[in-house]
Amino acid sequence: MTHGMRSDTHTPYLDSGHSWRDNATRYALLPLRVFLGVTFIYAGLDKLTDAAFLKDSGAGSIGDTMRAVRDSSAIPALVDMALKNPVGFGYAMAFGELAVGIGTLLGLLTRVAALGGALISLSLWLTVSWGSDPYYYGNDLAYLMAWLPLVLAGAPFLSVDAMLRRRRRGGGYR
Repeated sequence: MTHGMRSDTHTPYLDSGHSWRDNATRYALLPLRVFLGVTFIYAGLDKLTDAAFLKDSGAGSIGDTMRAVRDSSAIPALVDMALKNPVGFGYAMAFGELAVGIGTLLGLLTRVAALGGALISLSLWLTVSWGSDPYYYGNDLAYLMAWLPLVLAGAPFLSVDAMLRRRRRGGGYR
């Protein structure tokens, strides 16, 4: 009986012979994708179901919110543009958040969805939360930074994008 030294340092399991470290690396962006997807779906649905939000004026309305942040925003012209039709802007924001959230959660056109999420977060940071002092009290900058890894990497695993890519290459599903 021959004894040899074991060359692998960790036991493979979970995914077709890959180690737990390989799997952790492979699926590292999945929790971020789920969090951002669910959060943006919730944000979009919250706006659509809030009767006060989708109004030109009144407590909690998109119109009053935009007027309140206009002078403290980094780009007042962006707020002025939204104020030309605050209700339309509110609907556009809500449906945009829904589209971004669904695309991100399903992993469908993930880079495009993540770019949309980053642009929404950037616009909110430059308008609504720009006046936060210190800057890290505003959460929109953190959301912007959270979108960037998904813009760069997409959703290579457990996504519609990955399934479509494998089908085009003649591989199976994973």
